[in-house]
Amino acid sequence: QVQLVESGGGSVQPGGSLRLSCALSGFTASGNCVAWFRQSPGKEREVVATITGNNFLYYAEAVEGRFTISRDHAHNSVFLQMDSLRPEDTAMYTCATRIGAICDTYPSTYPYWGQGTQVTVSA
Repeated sequence: QVQLVESGGGSVQPGGSLRLSCALSGFTASGNCVAWFRQSPGKEREVVATITGNNFLYYAEAVEGRFTISRDHAHNSVFLQMDSLRPEDTAMYTCATRIGAICDTYPSTYPYWGQGTQVTVSA
């Protein structure tokens, strides 16, 4: 059974940092695509960052230069380091994965999802 468990969310002031973790079980993150998505109330789910099976990285324009996605093979986990956070980054952040090395930005193509972790950025 594939399970993804996110952690690391919370409340932070603008300019602060958070590090989200996505722990996978029943599925090997290494060699497969893993993505972070986010969704805020009233908005569609959007891709934040992806890491392919070959460790090619993609970032949404809104987070480029502030967020960093990385993979820990030993612990079968993927991380999202978020720096210089802004109020508009407030959202539920969820990791997702699928079989295969290639990533894309469409949520419907990811069959496996975690429950999400809330990130709130406010003064």
